[in-house]
Amino acid sequence: MNSDKPKFDVVIICGPTGVGKTSVAIKIAKMFDGEIIGADSMQIYKYMDIGTAKPTPDEQACIPHHMIDIVEPDEPFDAAKFAKMARKKIMELHQRKIMPFVVGGTGLYIKSLTQGMFRDAPSDPDIRRRLKQEAALSGSAFLHERLGQYDPETAERLHPNDIFRIVRALEVYEITGRTISDHHREHRFADAPFNVLKIGLHKDREMLYHRIESRVDAMIEQGLSDEVGKLFDMGYSENLKSMQSIGYRHIADFLRGRLSYDEALRTLKRDTRRYAKRQLTWFKADSEIEWRDPEETEDILGLVSDFVKVRNEK
Repeated sequence: MNSDKPKFDVVIICGPTGVGKTSVAIKIAKMFDGEIIGADSMQIYKYMDIGTAKPTPDEQACIPHHMIDIVEPDEPFDAAKFAKMARKKIMELHQRKIMPFVVGGTGLYIKSLTQGMFRDAPSDPDIRRRLKQEAALSGSAFLHERLGQYDPETAERLHPNDIFRIVRALEVYEITGRTISDHHREHRFADAPFNVLKIGLHKDREMLYHRIESRVDAMIEQGLSDEVGKLFDMGYSENLKSMQSIGYRHIADFLRGRLSYDEALRTLKRDTRRYAKRQLTWFKADSEIEWRDPEETEDILGLVSDFVKVRNEK
């Protein structure tokens, strides 16, 4: 590990769907002559514009956007591929002295970009089996107490009844002679090439849900049904991962006669609200995120200014 290796500065703007990430990001990135890297697991797909709330052509003309429209709807893609491509783009931008703004609501994409995909410590089925047998005989608290002797940091974090993680931590220690805490720490150090400012956007839940419902209505008016129909005409199956996403599967059910129009619209709004709730749960678990209302543009601008200033002084 080389602690002297230079790290690149990255500003991340994240939050739930419908909160207003795109408009805020464009305003802030414009002030810093930056460019935007999308972190949305649906906006990567070509031809899927309305249902993914993709930045409009005017918005993309205002500020250069990357990691949008990069794969076909039937092309395999995952967080590891995203991280590899986005990291390359970030480094290209820094070589041109341009600040990258990573913007999106796909938490796993953001995590894989900033921390990497953890390559798990080695495992041994025989050791794991023996530890599980011990737990069955003596109880999980017995193993938790043993873990506290070897790896107090992990034992402090785990509930005594969390037998799966207790066994895993003891298994890693027996195989490697090192704690699983050390493995995680080493991974994060070695695979974290960025200095990151994370800004999370949030709204009062009732207001957020109102925005979501209004957005769904707007998508329908903009022609979401026609967009899904066009994808069918292009030969894309409704069983594709991309077509099973929120919005597309609901309209597919309507077009195929499995749902009425009203029911498709109702369930689309409901599932979008539920998705936003899951996104908030994910992001709220990240203590590094600075939370702001999207209307607090000056405050957000101040956060970015201070970040840039501090980094430039080092």
